[in-house]
Amino acid sequence: MAEQMRLDKFFSSQSLASRKETAKLVRQGRVLVNGVPAKAADQKITPGCDRVSLDGEELSFQKHVYLMLHKPAGVVSATQDGRYPTVLDLVPPELFRRGLFPAGRLDRDTEGFVLLTDDGEFAHDILSPRRHVPKEYEAVLDAPVGDAEVEAFAGGMTLESGEVCKPAGLCVLPQGDGRMVRVTLVEGKYHQIKRMFGALGRKVEYLKRTKIGGLPLDENLPKGSCKALSSREVSAIIKHI
Repeated sequence: MAEQMRLDKFFSSQSLASRKETAKLVRQGRVLVNGVPAKAADQKITPGCDRVSLDGEELSFQKHVYLMLHKPAGVVSATQDGRYPTVLDLVPPELFRRGLFPAGRLDRDTEGFVLLTDDGEFAHDILSPRRHVPKEYEAVLDAPVGDAEVEAFAGGMTLESGEVCKPAGLCVLPQGDGRMVRVTLVEGKYHQIKRMFGALGRKVEYLKRTKIGGLPLDENLPKGSCKALSSREVSAIIKHI
């Protein structure tokens, strides 16, 4: 049997309105449940079964939330930290939901796409090396690379620690005199890209994650900002699973 919830909790869970604001909307007669004006903000509904509308527009229920964050350097991919700001500190109140966490980490000095969600099963799926969900990065190196480095990445490198990496993509970009590259990984070992280039005698001077699965970082999303993902955008990530 589907679980019931209070109408005001429904609105707050979908980042539509606070509980206090929901009560005001109900008093104004702007909220309908199955075509009938809601009686009170604490009225019980069954999300996904009962039809809830606001100002004549029917509202869909999203059990989980998925956010795209454009992480700047200096922010840690954690739910809390005693020294540095975290990715959760960048989530505005209207998008925040209890249980949010970063699905995968970026180093503190690395920028780019961090996925925030409260869906543990989804996060496990996109992070599991067995699922082969690709993540793309752009990097600037201290010295040029060429065919030899591309072949080393494609062959599955062995790090100085003895860890063996899965085959990875390395593309030298036309700009940057061989120092700007795109890397595609299907796993996420600790400092993996920096360690892979380190094993080849190169240092990563700048690193940015630009894509998870089939979903690229929104070019119009400023650093430090985040946005809610549509079901179509979430599907673009998981189509690789």
